[in-house]
Amino acid sequence: MITKFITVTAILNMLASGTFAASAPDRLRIGLSSYTPINAAIWIAEERGFFKKHGIDPEVIVLAGASAGGVSALIAGDVQFITAGGGAVINAGLSGADVVFIGSIVNKGVQRVMARGDIRRPEDLRGKRVGVTRLGASSHMVLLLMLRQWGMSPNDIQTLQLNASPAMMAALEKNAIDAAVLTEPTFFIAEDLGYRVLADLADMDIYYLHSMIDATRAYVRNNRDVTIRFMKSYIEGMAYFKKNRVDAVEVMKKKLRTGPAQVKYLERSHTLYSSGYFENAPYPALKGVASVLEFMSRDNPKARSADPKSFIDSSIVKEIEDSGFIKKLYE
Repeated sequence: MITKFITVTAILNMLASGTFAASAPDRLRIGLSSYTPINAAIWIAEERGFFKKHGIDPEVIVLAGASAGGVSALIAGDVQFITAGGGAVINAGLSGADVVFIGSIVNKGVQRVMARGDIRRPEDLRGKRVGVTRLGASSHMVLLLMLRQWGMSPNDIQTLQLNASPAMMAALEKNAIDAAVLTEPTFFIAEDLGYRVLADLADMDIYYLHSMIDATRAYVRNNRDVTIRFMKSYIEGMAYFKKNRVDAVEVMKKKLRTGPAQVKYLERSHTLYSSGYFENAPYPALKGVASVLEFMSRDNPKARSADPKSFIDSSIVKEIEDSGFIKKLYE
């Protein structure tokens, strides 16, 4: 009788202490590089419970310093995963940082070259003034890649640095430039004002890793199960985004604090990303790494000899895809 009492007491104590209880969710800090619709799938995973479903308690934060700030926070261990432009991650990797692409948000560039109405073809840009944010930035890289596809060189145009898409839009309106490499939602505004879409990266075979999902190799190696569950949450959020337009816009509206007059741009962003950018199986694009390295090789000798494959760990997405998880989301 005494033995039976001790056994029951021990079981009750273990239940109270959590020994038999369900394990607590893994607390993760996820750093985003900016407030933009491109991060919608992460926000949906947070807001609609997909992180919770996969045993993750997320803290999703927007980090100061854009992509470079995110990479610094990742290396410091302040966050476990980040979304960031590929260039910042590759630059850190070339400097010896333990960083790796484990997934993609957008492998291609989310830019359009918007031009005055009298500029009808790419060759009409010869001798014209084209705005970018700054030399060396993604908008500049995209412009150089486009020029190469068009059989033109940087010397064929005048490239002007204007810091941001809104500033380029203002310069177009004042006739201070003839064309600009714009991101959304600014290129939607330009389109509504009658400017011509001279080129849309969604329709071009140009990859440069606009926004990627990144971690350190050490974290992935030591926390593979958590990493898989994190990526499953993100992938499920992306599937929800594609299949639930109205609610996806509501989540973006909440996170971006969008007023009624701007909701139409979120709706257009949803169409843009669903149809042209978000991939069901979000592998990092090897050709995108190669493009970034080629761009960097002009100023960084290490980029010339770097192996593009060394910046990618596709095994997480592959394991998820091989399990049939992604296929079921779209059935």
